[in-house]
Amino acid sequence: MIVRVKSKTIRKWLIRKNKSQNWLAYRAGVSSGYMSQLMDGSRHPSPKLRERLMDIFPDCEFDDIFLIKDK
Repeated sequence: MIVRVKSKTIRKWLIRKNKSQNWLAYRAGVSSGYMSQLMDGSRHPSPKLRERLMDIFPDCEFDDIFLIKDK
């Protein structure tokens, strides 16, 4: 099972809140380069990072932010 971030959803949220991807990376405790890789789908968030992202997006459900795929 692979979990990916739904980058379109996250980008829309960032635009609505007038926040940047760098702001999100800082809040999530990762580098801006790693956040960029998460957003383009080349990396997958760990369970701990998924928890932190859920805390950053309190008005979203898990399925709003993440996509679960079979290998």
